[in-house]
Formats: sequence, structure tokens, C-alpha cells
Amino acid sequence: MTSFPATPETTPGAARPTVLITGTSSGIGLAAAVAAARAGWRTIATLRDTGRADALREAAAEAGVEVDIRQLDVVDERSVAAAIDGVIADHGRLDAVVNNAGAGHVGTLELETVADVREVMEVNFFGVLNVSKAALPHLRASGGRLITVTSVGGVVGQPFNEAYCAAKFAVEGYMESLAPVAGAVGVSVSVVEPGAVATEFVNNLGLDIEGTLAAAGPYADAMHSYVNRTVSQFMDGAQTPAGAAEAVMEALTAERPAFRIQTSQWARDFTGTKLADGDGSAVIGMTTGWVS
Repeated sequence: MTSFPATPETTPGAARPTVLITGTSSGIGLAAAVAAARAGWRTIATLRDTGRADALREAAAEAGVEVDIRQLDVVDERSVAAAIDGVIADHGRLDAVVNNAGAGHVGTLELETVADVREVMEVNFFGVLNVSKAALPHLRASGGRLITVTSVGGVVGQPFNEAYCAAKFAVEGYMESLAPVAGAVGVSVSVVEPGAVATEFVNNLGLDIEGTLAAAGPYADAMHSYVNRTVSQFMDGAQTPAGAAEAVMEALTAERPAFRIQTSQWARDFTGTKLADGDGSAVIGMTTGWVS
């Protein structure tokens, strides 16, 4: 594993390391792209729709840095291959990947189709695998780093987030299993776990709260309690994207980054409940309170 300094441009004679970040139109991905560029990384900022790159361009300009904006749709293997191949053709190396692209989802099994769940898995799990698989040969060559932004929802299952948490659980399990294998060929693997973040991610859910409650049937009371609790959490205690991006930078630059990195003390305390909960009673007791 290569050790990357926090500010690589200050190391005499050192080649600038290259990082590719997915899902950079807003939120953590945008903040991480700007932070990496500010720290001297050659930053490839990718988006499914480059027409949504204005906020990223403005943030980079305000920071006085340049980012290389490219199209990449994580669920399209040809798009992924084209983006990775393009980075190698243009820059000759790939030192790190940050899997950040994802999509939220609120629902519950009886009220949605299995196809809905598959779609959530496609974006949040298989999309991560598509990018990681394409990048691994190049990360092996550079002794690089594979970083995936998951969620505290990848550790603690949460009501009405069954599909989303299942996808994030799958990512965490996959990366935890991959880490020693990748480490054997010189690639460091880490996951970054945010809690509530003040970001367009929540808005992008496209959740019609009134319509959702009206269609909730026997789950209406539980859904109402969940929505009230969640809206309050995001209004009162959400972390800034820049704050969460600091954990991504830790995974990028620490000499030996941890496998699991939470983005805040709240996230550490929240995930700690699960990690210390041998029989599951603490987590079920906590989340039952969200819907009662």
C-alpha cells in the first residue's frame, strides 16, 4: 500500500496521485472532490449526468482548484469501463477510488415490489462493484486505495429503509471480506460511514410525504412516527458535507487508514450500539422507539 501525504504537491519530485470519485454533483461527493483537489490530488470527479455539474464547478472555482469532470454511470458497465480507461489513457495511473454515488429509498416490503428493491441494490451495491472491479487492476499497480462511502445504515438496520440498508449492509460485508484479499496485493480498502448529512441526497429521494403517509395503509402510524423523527434529525443534527468529507480525506491520506471510519462522534456512537450488541436487543429496542 502506498502512503499518500495529505498535501502531495508539497513533496519535491513526487508525482501527483490520481483519485476518481463517483457521485460528485452534490453533498459528500462534491465536498470530497474539492477537498482532494485542494490537497493536491489530481481529481477525476464523475457524475451520471454532467449537466448537473454547475455546483461542483462553482465550488472548485471558489476554492481556487481544478477538477476533471467526467461522465460515469455506475450501473452501466460500459460507462464505467470507458471512464476508468480514459483516466489511465490521460493520466497514466489511478491511485484511489472513492465510491460515493448512491440513491436513497424509503418504503417497506408489503407496500413495494421486489423489483423496487432490486433497483435499490443495483445502484447502491452492484454499482459499487462495477467501479471497484474496473479499478482494481490499476489500484494493484499503484498500491492504491479503494474507499466506499456507505452509511450508518450499513451497520444499523432502520425502519422503512429495508432496501437501502440491505444494499449498504451488502457493501459493508463485501468490502470487509475483500479487504484482506485486496491487502494481499497491496490495495487498502476502507468504508466511510456518515450519519445524517445536510445534502441534496435527502431531497433527491423525491419523497412525497403526504402521499406516502396516505398510501401507508396499516403502516400509517408507524410511518408517521418515522417521518417525524427523521425530518427532525436532518433539520437539527445533520452534519455538513464538508465535515463528512474530512473522513474521506482521512481514508485517502492516513498512513494506514482504518477499515471502518465514521464521519462524526454521533455516527461513532450510533454504530457502536450495533457493534457492541451481541444479541440484537439494543438495536431493536432503539429502532422500535422510532415507530411507536
